[in-house]
Amino acid sequence: MKIIDRHIGWSVLLTTLFGVAVLSLVLVLGNVFQELMDLMINRNLPLQSVFFFMWQALPFSLTFTIPWALLASTLLLFGRMSADHELVALQTCGVSVPRLCAPVFLVALALSGVCLWINVEAAPRALQRMLTAISDFAQSNPMALFVPNDVVDQFPGRKMYIGGKDGQTLTDIIIFETTKDNIPTRMIFARKANIDRDHRTGGLLVRLEGARFEDRDPQDPLDVVKIRNGLSFDQGTCLLSPDKRVGASAERKKGLSARTLAELSQFMAEGADGDLSKAKVEYHRRFSMAMACLAFTLLGVPLGTILHRKETSASFGISLVAAFTYFLFIILAQTFQSSPQAHPVFLMWLPNILFGIIGGSLFIRLGRP
Repeated sequence: MKIIDRHIGWSVLLTTLFGVAVLSLVLVLGNVFQELMDLMINRNLPLQSVFFFMWQALPFSLTFTIPWALLASTLLLFGRMSADHELVALQTCGVSVPRLCAPVFLVALALSGVCLWINVEAAPRALQRMLTAISDFAQSNPMALFVPNDVVDQFPGRKMYIGGKDGQTLTDIIIFETTKDNIPTRMIFARKANIDRDHRTGGLLVRLEGARFEDRDPQDPLDVVKIRNGLSFDQGTCLLSPDKRVGASAERKKGLSARTLAELSQFMAEGADGDLSKAKVEYHRRFSMAMACLAFTLLGVPLGTILHRKETSASFGISLVAAFTYFLFIILAQTFQSSPQAHPVFLMWLPNILFGIIGGSLFIRLGRP
């Protein structure tokens, strides 16, 4: 029996690892590299930085690809064993299907532990490193922030549109000064601009040429009739202050997904700054997605046995449908994370509950003589 356990356990584990590698490389990191190509071409992002960002994005992909690959591996193994009548032969020898599943559930439990560690520790710290690297890159190469026909919104209270770029000179610039609600209160138009770093504040000095101001009524900034033309000057300077999320207050302003479990728990205990619902959804997401490995295994074993399919394409197709359904609930829960009346926490756990009920029912039927 130990030989059978080792065979089933290693078959599931090795196939899962291969599936994780393929899914992460093709479906996830391929898309990340495609997005980073724009940064390489338009923002002069170094190649080593591209590989750094891809490496830091890997933990996020693993939270999706590990359960998906485990489901496909389970379907493939038990579908093949059922199609080749190996399960019938083992049952004839007195080995029940639930007993055969013991090593599979051990693998699933171990992978759930890995996913939990990734969700609560590895992925948040990877995101923190990515944000720090982006900030450092912006500080070392500020011109990389500005791309023609694009809006720069990394600076609080300011948005900047760039019409063109000629070497180190920006052309056709529009700077919007906005409120906390992103309502424009003043606009600055300029023909040309050069960017310098302000080492004292850590921000950027925008040296404008041929600039003019356009002020809006502070009481009714959306009323275009009340727009007033302001000063015009040949040369002037505008300071773009660094984002307040970087620096002394970074810990408080840090996004929920960039917090480890301990940091997220502390954030919730301190009141969560009005984002308590979002914080709860994020908190439960990490545990719910870690349990996906067990839910997928509970569904995959009887499903693969019943379908009697040993083709890789069939197993992958079934796993694709199941994984899409599962992660659809996760997306729905995150969509309604700001609406407690929609019960987003329950939506976050609902796919585990449904897959557990369906898989458990099929498993009980499978264990009957």
